[in-house]
Amino acid sequence: MSARKRTAVLISGRGSNLQALMDAARDPAFPAEIALVLSNIPDAPGLERASDAGIATKTISHRSYPSREAFDAAVNAALQESRIELLCLAGFMRILSDGFVKTWEGRLINIHPSLLPAFKGTDVHRRVLDAGVRITGCTVHFVVPELDSGPILAQAAVPVVCGDSEADIAARTLAAEHRLYPSALKLLAEGRVRLVEGRAEFADGPMASGTLFSPEV
Repeated sequence: MSARKRTAVLISGRGSNLQALMDAARDPAFPAEIALVLSNIPDAPGLERASDAGIATKTISHRSYPSREAFDAAVNAALQESRIELLCLAGFMRILSDGFVKTWEGRLINIHPSLLPAFKGTDVHRRVLDAGVRITGCTVHFVVPELDSGPILAQAAVPVVCGDSEADIAARTLAAEHRLYPSALKLLAEGRVRLVEGRAEFADGPMASGTLFSPEV
């Protein structure tokens, strides 16, 4: 078996998607190893999750740097020091500089709680309800300088049920995220998807398992 890809996860908060990635990586056959968890918030609960799992952690406060670029340079230096090969964003509440994104091009992925390109940005679940759509979901995408616009690695769809609140949709979507993110990282770490000339190129064909109807028919 080839060496597992050394992967870092950047967080700012509780790290529920971090937990899903760590759980998947506990399997020695999983192609990625969570080697570092880095946060810009010193008391982010996700740091304790990682430490409890025996994973190296590091805090780099953005408040200690005069510019976005200076902060990103410090983060990049820490990643290089830890010999990181792949990078996952999991609730990392910072917009990364173009230079940082280009440095990690094709190796940097993020998860977003909608079926991109629909509902980019924030307040996603409120906007889903306001729009009256019947299906929403989550997306793992390569990170590019434009927000929530990178080529898509994987998506999961969930129904919007009549009477749903924002909290209902958030919970249903988060459960899907916890399944989707590890599977997308697996694809990337195995080399089954890569970024080629601004597109996600897959080594094998699409995998379809059926159709989701909402409401069911």
